Amino acid sequence: MATMERMGRVFISLQQIKEVPRMLNEAAPSIPGTVRDTEVPHYFRQHFICTGYRPINQNWRYYFLSVFHWHNETLNIWTHLLAFLVFLFKLLQLAVVVDFAGDPHSWPLLVLILSSLIYTAFSTLAHLLAGKSEMCHYTFFFLDYMGVAQYQYGCAAVHFYYGMDECLHRHVDGIFMPMATLLCSISCLGCCYGNYCNHSRPTWMRNVAQVMPSAVAYIWDSSPIIARLMSWSTASNDPAITYHFGQVSFFLSSAFFFTCPVVERCFPGRCDFMGQSHQLFHVLIACCTLSQIHASYLDYVGRRELYLRLHRSDGAALILGLYILTLIICALIVAFVLKRVKQTLDLKINEPL
Repeated sequence: MATMERMGRVFISLQQIKEVPRMLNEAAPSIPGTVRDTEVPHYFRQHFICTGYRPINQNWRYYFLSVFHWHNETLNIWTHLLAFLVFLFKLLQLAVVVDFAGDPHSWPLLVLILSSLIYTAFSTLAHLLAGKSEMCHYTFFFLDYMGVAQYQYGCAAVHFYYGMDECLHRHVDGIFMPMATLLCSISCLGCCYGNYCNHSRPTWMRNVAQVMPSAVAYIWDSSPIIARLMSWSTASNDPAITYHFGQVSFFLSSAFFFTCPVVERCFPGRCDFMGQSHQLFHVLIACCTLSQIHASYLDYVGRRELYLRLHRSDGAALILGLYILTLIICALIVAFVLKRVKQTLDLKINEPL
């Protein structure tokens, strides 16, 4: 009898589980399907991506819920959303062994992790919400560019503070981090301007405006690590060198897929949902950041005697202050270009038919 009762309860539980999909469908609003590239404005279209676009001018609920639906931005959203969670876990993990509050010398490492969280969060929001309207497109992708620029500063902070050798430090001390702030600001401006002029200027002009400032910033920010990688005499005794080599390799690979949509160019229409170059870019840049965080932690632990000798007592506080300044400057750049965008869109609306 007891066995029959247990079987009955199991049967009832299975019946309830079968009802879950129906209950979810009734609770959630009906969601419009995806559309072709010809059914969305030209500024939403991606080269060689023909289908999977979300219709514009839906309510906010639709775009937030689209994180759980299959469209051509789904993997772009989830690759950086998962990366954000990984970096958050890494921060909590390091907080157990690193005294971020009490040790000022840990602040550059903290800046790197915070900037990593910000760029992945802004990228996730851009791919999730930018499809609502033209103004949303510019707003959220400008925030994305701001996130990338302040992450560039985070890279410069750890490379300068932990990764730089004494010889190079003598030549750039006092100018390296202010120059990093300047280059990050120019990078943010170039990316915003390149997107703003995307459809009124030649494609090469957009590429120059977006890629060149970021490339210059990367070379400057990574110069201490590049110098270490080229010094084979010290590389064999350096536990962080493998991860530094990894971060450079991942970055160069990600830059290739960012600038060259080679996969969808070779298979037009077959990478609309999965296999896009931008998706590969997201995965590779996340791997680059994770390698960089681990390498910087190893430098923080293993090169302490060197960076204590090289940097002044207020050096870490200066880096933190410049990081806040970089955020403010990039936010002002985004606000300025968005104002220009709004003026342009208002003129477009008010144009006589």
